[in-house]
Amino acid sequence: MLEENGVSVWFSEKDVLLGSSLLREIDKGLANSRVGLVLVTPSFIERVRNEGIAEKELSALLARDLLVPIVHNTTFDKLREVSPLLGSRSGLDTNEESMLKVALKLAELVEVEEEAV
Repeated sequence: MLEENGVSVWFSEKDVLLGSSLLREIDKGLANSRVGLVLVTPSFIERVRNEGIAEKELSALLARDLLVPIVHNTTFDKLREVSPLLGSRSGLDTNEESMLKVALKLAELVEVEEEAV
């Protein structure tokens, strides 16, 4: 939906080639992005709790000025249990808005960021 609304998206699951260094490719993707999005699902919360690769990505994203958490099938309260810093950021909740509305708001945010550059 983001790409359909003109947003260039880097997503490790589609953009990291087989055989590549996952951490290095994620690092490059983060370095080249203007806005960081974190889709917070129950699985993500569990991976952060267990200090897997999601924990490393989260650490890099938290250093950014513009990071938007999007909670999906979970809550900001549960997110704050594992990441008070991420949970305290202004974000979106798919229980309150459709994925289409979330995508449109994010596309608008990216457009504003591009104009500021």
